[in-house]
Amino acid sequence: MEWLNAENAVAVGTAVLGIAASGVMVWYERRVPRRKRIGYRVQMDNPIGDDVRSGRANVRLGLFDEAPEMADATLVLLRVENDGSQGIDRDDYTGPAPHGLTALFTDRTIRGVSVTQPNDRDHLMDHFTPERGFGYEGNRLRIPRVPLNRGDHFKLLVLLSGGDVGREIRLTGGLRDGEVHPNRSATPDETPPVLSGPARIFTALLTLSVLVLAGIIVATDDTRPPLGCEQGALTVTGSTAFAPVVRTLAKEYEKDCEGADITVEARGSEAGVAELAAEGGESDVIAFSDGPMGERLNLHGERVALSAFTLVANESVDLGRVGLTRAEVRRLYSGEITRWRQLDPALPDLPVVLVSRNADSGTRQIFQQRVLGTWERVPSTSLDCVHKDDRSAPVVRCELGSTEKVLDKVAEVPGAIGYSELAVAGGHQGLLTVPLDGVSPSVQADNYPYRGVEYAYTYRSPQPGSLAAAFLAYLEEVASQDVIRDNGHLPCAQEEQSCG
Repeated sequence: MEWLNAENAVAVGTAVLGIAASGVMVWYERRVPRRKRIGYRVQMDNPIGDDVRSGRANVRLGLFDEAPEMADATLVLLRVENDGSQGIDRDDYTGPAPHGLTALFTDRTIRGVSVTQPNDRDHLMDHFTPERGFGYEGNRLRIPRVPLNRGDHFKLLVLLSGGDVGREIRLTGGLRDGEVHPNRSATPDETPPVLSGPARIFTALLTLSVLVLAGIIVATDDTRPPLGCEQGALTVTGSTAFAPVVRTLAKEYEKDCEGADITVEARGSEAGVAELAAEGGESDVIAFSDGPMGERLNLHGERVALSAFTLVANESVDLGRVGLTRAEVRRLYSGEITRWRQLDPALPDLPVVLVSRNADSGTRQIFQQRVLGTWERVPSTSLDCVHKDDRSAPVVRCELGSTEKVLDKVAEVPGAIGYSELAVAGGHQGLLTVPLDGVSPSVQADNYPYRGVEYAYTYRSPQPGSLAAAFLAYLEEVASQDVIRDNGHLPCAQEEQSCG
C-alpha cells in the first residue's frame, strides 16, 4: 500500500503518542480542576522578642525590654496570591461579609499588621480599610475581599506575641467555584507553576509530538497560508464592551489562518492598557480601550470603531419615552436625588440605586467625560448593590467589573440605573435604555452625546509580519467591517469624520 511508508509510520506513531499524552494529561488535570484559587504561604516566621523558642534553642534579642508583654514577640510575613487560572472579583468571596478571608495564628496574639508589596498596584491598598472588613482580634486577622487579577498578590507583615515560631498558620475562607489553599515555593517570590509536575511531563511529550509532526509537514508540504495570515500566539485584552466583536473576529481569523492562536481576555480598558504597558515589548499583546487611554503611557494606538453607549434603568422606572437630561443625570450621580419621585412625581417612589463600573472601565471613563463632565461624585457604598454599607451615604452605589454584571444587576434591582455599551444592552431583559437630552441612543446620531472611539493599542507600532500587525490589518477587511457593524459599531476605516 502506498501510504505504508517510513514517513507515514513516524507521523502516525507520533500522532498516537501525542493523543495518548493529551488524554493522560486531561485525565490527570480533571482530578485537580483549574478553578479560581487563592494560595498563601508563610515567607517569614522569626523571633524578635526576649525569649522566643525556635526549634531547640532560645533566641534572645531583647528588642522589647521595655514591654514585658512583648518579650515573646514574633514577626510573620504572609503572602496571599491569585495562583489560579482566572481573575477574582470581590463578589467571588463566599465568606461572611464584609471581609473575605481569615488568617488564624495558633497560640499567638496579633499586636499589629502592615500591608506591603501590593504587586505594584496601588489600587489594592484602597481595600484594606475597616469599612471593608480589615482588622484583627486575638489570633484572628480579617482580610478584605480584595479583587485579584491572575498572578496578583499582596503581603501582610504581622507582629505577634504569646507563642513560639513555627506554630500553625492557616488562611480560611471560600471562593465561588474555587478554593483557598496553602502553596509552597523554592524562593520567597517565585510564582507557582501553572501546571503540576506530571502535567508538565505530559505537555512536554505532546510538544515533542507536535514538533515531529510539524517537521514532517514542513518537509513534505510546501503550500503557504493565505495572504495576510501569520502564525503564533497573540493575547487581546482590555474593553469588556468591545469584547463580543473581538471574540468573533479572533475565531474567524483562527479559522482562516491555520497556526494562529488568539486569546481574548477582557478585563476592562484601564486594566488592559496597564497590562500592555507593564508587559512592554516582550510579548504580543493588543489592548482595546473605550476612549484614548494609552497616549499617556506612550503606547501606539489605532482607531478601530465608533461606539455608542447608553444609560440603562430597571423596568420599574419607566424612563424609556421621556429619558433624562445630562443635568438630571448629574443630580442623580452627585447624590442630590435619592428617590425617583423627587425627579418626577409620575415616577415610582423607589430609592435611586447607582450601578457603576469600576475604575478600570473605559465605558465609565467615557460616561464621566461625555455625560457627567466630571468624576462620579458618590463613592461606592455597597458590596451587593442592595444594602447600604455606609449608612451616612445619600444613595446606594456599587461598582462591578464587567458590562454583563452591570446589566444583570440593573435588571435585578428595582430603582437601579447604570450604563453600558448600547448593542449589548439592547437585547437584555428587565431593563430599558434611556434617551439622553431628548435623543434616543444611537451610534448614527451625531447629536447623541454618549459616544466614543474604540482604540487598539500595541506597545509600539507592530512589526510587519507579526501576528499583531496581521490581526490589526484583518480588522480593516470588508468582512471584518461587517462584523463590527453587525455588533452596533461604525468602523473607523469607513467613518473617518466620526472617528476623528
